[in-house]
Amino acid sequence: MITTNDFKTGITIIYEDTLYQVIEFQHVKPGKGGAFVRSKLRDLRSGAVIDKTFNAGIKVETAMIDKSEMQYLYKSGETHVFMNMESYEQIELHESKLQNELYYLVEGMTIIIISYGHEILGIELPDKVVLEVVETAGGAKGNTTSNSTKEALTNTGLKLSVPLFINEGEKIVVSTATGKYDTRAK
Repeated sequence: MITTNDFKTGITIIYEDTLYQVIEFQHVKPGKGGAFVRSKLRDLRSGAVIDKTFNAGIKVETAMIDKSEMQYLYKSGETHVFMNMESYEQIELHESKLQNELYYLVEGMTIIIISYGHEILGIELPDKVVLEVVETAGGAKGNTTSNSTKEALTNTGLKLSVPLFINEGEKIVVSTATGKYDTRAK
């Protein structure tokens, strides 16, 4: 158990039988009345973000979240198969648990599976991934200094803006946080 005074960004708590991760918090001490903690919490099961205000010093239960490194193997229908690199145990996750992460999953990549007890909450991707451009308008050779961009489609189905000099078949580095082009892959 911790008190709301111990909140830190990223800590996971159980409040009203729901798992929440603290996204932001602010201790407020008004001139009149008692102090309170204004917080923004993400429901780890549904992904919903709520604003919640706690009185200062209220006790909440912490949740022990497990993170294990796994390798993405393949897609089978609407499920995706991951393997623990140490025990070779395989787990399957339905597409509904992955949502936006699907656009960055490439066979063979290493990811982190986030779980609470035996319940899998989701995955954590690397900061950047290498994707292949499968469709884009014709390129412009030598046009490397312009800020002009064009639409491109990657092998995972992600649509994004890339510089004019990127052509079909090229590999690019994409930020998983923003979904934007970073650089050409080497």
